[in-house]
Amino acid sequence: MLIYYVIVPILIAVFLYFFSDKIGRVIAIVAQSLFVLGAFYLLFQTQNDVIVTNVGNFRSFLGIYLMADTLTAVFVLLSAVIFLAAAVFSIDEKRSKLFWFLLFIWESALIGLFLTRDFFNIFVMAEVATVVVAVLLMYDRDRRRIYDGMIFLMTNVVAIQFYLFGVGYIYMITGRMDMFAVAEMIRELPPSQVYLAYALIMTAIAFKCALLPLSSWLVKVSSVPRAPVAIATILSALHVKGGIYLFIRFQGIFGELIPSEFYIAIGVITGTIGVIMALAQKDIMLILAYSSVAQIGLIMIGLNMGAPYAYAGALYHIVNHAIFKGALFFGAGMISHAYGIRDISRIRGVWQRARTFTIVQFMAILGIIGAPFFNGSISKYFMSADAGVPLTIAMVVINLGTILVYLKYISMFRGQTSTTNPYLKDRCGQSVVIVLGALCLIFGVFGQWIMNFLFRLDLQVGVWGYIQKVIIFAVSLVVGLVVIRYAAPVNRLLEKYGVRVNLGFRGICASIGIFFGVILIVARLI
Repeated sequence: MLIYYVIVPILIAVFLYFFSDKIGRVIAIVAQSLFVLGAFYLLFQTQNDVIVTNVGNFRSFLGIYLMADTLTAVFVLLSAVIFLAAAVFSIDEKRSKLFWFLLFIWESALIGLFLTRDFFNIFVMAEVATVVVAVLLMYDRDRRRIYDGMIFLMTNVVAIQFYLFGVGYIYMITGRMDMFAVAEMIRELPPSQVYLAYALIMTAIAFKCALLPLSSWLVKVSSVPRAPVAIATILSALHVKGGIYLFIRFQGIFGELIPSEFYIAIGVITGTIGVIMALAQKDIMLILAYSSVAQIGLIMIGLNMGAPYAYAGALYHIVNHAIFKGALFFGAGMISHAYGIRDISRIRGVWQRARTFTIVQFMAILGIIGAPFFNGSISKYFMSADAGVPLTIAMVVINLGTILVYLKYISMFRGQTSTTNPYLKDRCGQSVVIVLGALCLIFGVFGQWIMNFLFRLDLQVGVWGYIQKVIIFAVSLVVGLVVIRYAAPVNRLLEKYGVRVNLGFRGICASIGIFFGVILIVARLI
């Protein structure tokens, strides 16, 4: 049955060409809604057992296997929901059939990446997703979009070659492509035989995760002028999660060839620099993109802490990030379309013109900053529950930076409108933002039960521990309000002279090489 989760989005994409634009879009959304139900069904099935499909019925490791456990099913469900939201949001936009075709091919590639357990199939699915995104960026033939699309394509090609060389090395020493067969053989090999393959593969995965200094591609794509909002949203809310998913899987295959403290340090650096770069921006899309980089840093900290509560909190934060960042990116796209600009210093009066929209945007903001009773508070509570003093301080500082970023972000909702007709008339877009904003509250109030259901866990939110986190958040919010009130000159200085880590092709390639060298040296020394 698993093969159908890869095929169905392709069939939706093909059937779009048999109908007129409007009817085809409606049929696609209905089909995608049914696909979401199918993803829920898969999640229920994996609650009891791991599902494996042997494509081609070959024996042993020679076949191509698709596998779905609880973690995979959550990522498949998340993909189905985010692509449904993107389809509904885009229904009233004047997009060609090619846009819709590529949108569903992109979904198929990501789901295939989640389901496969074959090293080479991961390469194929990642390449298909890369090409699809590049075409989505360039198909309007705008010169700036073609340039940024080519940068995205070529840098991803360079990064994925590291993965391909690593897989080739793994095949040379094991003769296997199946992830589980390779994992069993690696356990019997000395680390000196696999550290090169590990460094090659993890460099590509770090690029896909948008870890610093490899995050420029995400920022570039998010800031492309006149690009469909759905592209930036899916990239930030879901596409980078493919890299995080691969990180989880490959860490399970290779074990700790590099101490987890290395990735914790990378996570702290990514989170800290991410919020600083977000504060230095005026473009609302860039603010959100750098904020995503910061949240990825938090997720990496939680995944590598080696504690069950922190690990579970990081998994739940992956889901939560997709929800509130989807709401924020869609909302930012609607605001920039209504006002005709993306400069946060020139946008005012959103609350005055669209109050329901503003309320749900605030719900998403409360989610990302970890306000009590919203989804971010639950995942951040679990991530910090087992952290020592240094890591707790680091996570509080990153969250304080996130609070500062969104205190700056909400400035555009205040004051008088700066244009004559900024009313957000897109009902489909508003409905998507409202649903995602409401989920930020639902996944907070019922967070413990939802997390336990999604990941088959039995974790409890301690009352006293949660109260402590609420107190820390309240103090952080007060500090943030004071800083944003009296540090305006510093913020203006950041905006004027702040370093924008938005490298060109050569700079990105150099950062890939440097990251590979660092991993290789650390693995060799250990």
